[in-house]
Amino acid sequence: MAVGIFDSGLGGLTVRDAIARRLPDLPLVYLGDNAHAPYGVRDAEDIFTLTCAGVERLWDEGCDLVILACNTASAAALRRMQENWVPDNKRVLGVFVPLIEALTERQWGDNSPPREVDVKHVALFATPATVASRAFQRELAFRAIGVDVEAQPCGGLVDAIEGGDRLLAEALVRSHVEALLRRMPRPEAAILGCTHYPLLEEVFQDALGPDVRVFSQASLVAESLADYLQRRPEMLGPGTDSAFLTTAAPDQVSRMAAGFLHRVIAFRAA
Repeated sequence: MAVGIFDSGLGGLTVRDAIARRLPDLPLVYLGDNAHAPYGVRDAEDIFTLTCAGVERLWDEGCDLVILACNTASAAALRRMQENWVPDNKRVLGVFVPLIEALTERQWGDNSPPREVDVKHVALFATPATVASRAFQRELAFRAIGVDVEAQPCGGLVDAIEGGDRLLAEALVRSHVEALLRRMPRPEAAILGCTHYPLLEEVFQDALGPDVRVFSQASLVAESLADYLQRRPEMLGPGTDSAFLTTAAPDQVSRMAAGFLHRVIAFRAA
């Protein structure tokens, strides 16, 4: 009954933790493609190829349902995977839709036509590849009209977070926020469009000011998954054990993860 969680590196651990809290009896197999991280600076074809390889590895672990806990992979690869690559007996889901449903105050799975919503000015902070894909704007257009999105590519931020350089990461957040506010001085909401960014949510909030509502993904994705599995319990895979897998050196990734989440996580080679 295992579910797979795929990310280019360690950011998806924030999603994995939220799912584990929401569904404590659900085995979770996490795969970080640390050998090829970060995805945010790669082109769409490269991201598609790497993401497909990671998802297939999780299928091998008995995970018929895989969550792409990586905004870059969700933005650059998910739609193509769902349309042309994923077989009928498997599912691959992304992290954008639960976030947009929360932003537009729609119920899980609400497929009614797009409508006007209260929020009109939205700031999006994401990797350069996610911003370039315009996937967030495309998915938003399916659910809401009249929303102005200003996107800020946050180059260097993922590297600083995974490298454990908190001072650099905070400085980069404030720099990127300042750059966006020059173009959109009064956003009503801000989307943290990368699963690494919740670790700096307080810094984003402080830089944006108290009047901006900051949306982070982990808990929203966990709630959406719980709803999905209630409706589609047949998508629970045959796997029975939780695991942490990596395409890089397990000892090194385990040390990085400990610094990332401040607890011991034992990765093994994928």
